[in-house]
Amino acid sequence: MADSQRLETDSLGPVAVPNQHYWGAQTQRAISSFAIGTDSMPIQIIQALGQIKKAAALSNAQLGVLDEQRCSWIVAACDELLEGHFDDQFPLSVWQSGSGTQTNMNVNEVIANRASELGGGQRGHKQPVHPNDHVNRSQSTNDVFPAAMHLAAAQMVEHQLLPSLMELIAALVHKAGQWTDVVKIGRTHLQDAVPLTVAQEMGGWAAQLQEGERRLRESLMGLYPLPLGGTAVGTGLGAPSGFGELVCEHLRQWHGQHWHVAPNRFAVMGSHDALVDLMDRSGQLAMALHKIVNDIRLLASGPRAGFGELRLPANEPGSSIMPGKVNPTQCEAVAMATVQVLGQSSAVTMAGCGGHLQMNVYKPLLAFNSLCSMALLRDCCRSLRIHLVEGLDLDHEHIGTLRDRSLMLVTALAPEIGYDAAAYVALHAHGHQLSLRDAALTLGVITAERFDQVVDPHAMAMTHGDQKVF
Repeated sequence: MADSQRLETDSLGPVAVPNQHYWGAQTQRAISSFAIGTDSMPIQIIQALGQIKKAAALSNAQLGVLDEQRCSWIVAACDELLEGHFDDQFPLSVWQSGSGTQTNMNVNEVIANRASELGGGQRGHKQPVHPNDHVNRSQSTNDVFPAAMHLAAAQMVEHQLLPSLMELIAALVHKAGQWTDVVKIGRTHLQDAVPLTVAQEMGGWAAQLQEGERRLRESLMGLYPLPLGGTAVGTGLGAPSGFGELVCEHLRQWHGQHWHVAPNRFAVMGSHDALVDLMDRSGQLAMALHKIVNDIRLLASGPRAGFGELRLPANEPGSSIMPGKVNPTQCEAVAMATVQVLGQSSAVTMAGCGGHLQMNVYKPLLAFNSLCSMALLRDCCRSLRIHLVEGLDLDHEHIGTLRDRSLMLVTALAPEIGYDAAAYVALHAHGHQLSLRDAALTLGVITAERFDQVVDPHAMAMTHGDQKVF
């Protein structure tokens, strides 16, 4: 062997591993066996596995199946992993065994080799710490990997996605609060409708996102049950009694979340309904964001040949050929990202159907798509807030012109002169290019004084003043 390599062994025989790496034989085999695509296992899964391995070592020591010395080396190696010291030691593709076995062993080997170094041993010798016998003690990939998926997803939602979403909601509410008295024309079917305020319109967006926030928080409850202690098929063979409960207790102490052993480990190992539910709710948030950015780019269309009510921040030049053009680029970026999330949600739903008997065999896909979607939605919320909502402005004059020219203000006349007469006024105004007021007076259906009393856009928008706007 060259000096740059060492010889490691697994159950299939010897494997040459580059000396600079902490991974071992099984990881090295997987690099070649699963050279599929460019998607690496998310670092959040690696970190979650590191947390579980640390808690497992402490629990095994408490239960007397791992000596205190090896436990201390494993815990120290896990701490280094969690600090990011070995982020480059996890090279495996997402597209591997459906259980995630290769990634579980990758983590076991890195921790074992580093723990062995801390214990005076050398990489590759599996002494004094063995990746299977010690780091993976009382565990199987089949209970550890789904637990890691739950940990990573819950932490991403709670600490990253939800804060970003809440900041976007707050920015929308703040903007809406500035425009509570700005009355504009509403639109249904992309045609003129009755008036509303800008605050009411934006408040609808904020409320839709608040519902998304509520749904995401509810989904967290399904992630807290973990199958730890179930080992291979859920029976717990090879794990001492109370192991799963102790691991969950450590995780609760470290993270303050409600981790606990699933009442039925078989259900959590054979299916991943909680992740499917999370992705479904994430898809609903993606749909909300998609609707909102489409509304914004419609309302900002123009500026002179479209709706032209909103003025978007000019973040960058919009065209390589048309000088001075500003495009709704944030809306377009978020629209693309949300479509991607919806596709990933569909893939997760299909993968959720992939449970065969005691194990679902789409775990890496479930983990990858869930975490990628959370990251996309987090970044969409942040980018929209910073680069669009906070700099959003109105064209007050144009809003007033469109509102006052709208034929659908005639709706206020219907109770006064009847539906048919009001419709005739609107059609006459449109056909003769008259204002609604002039058409009504020309037809003699109402006096000028009474028209001005009845057709008041502000009063029409405030019909139900007690309705919550935002």
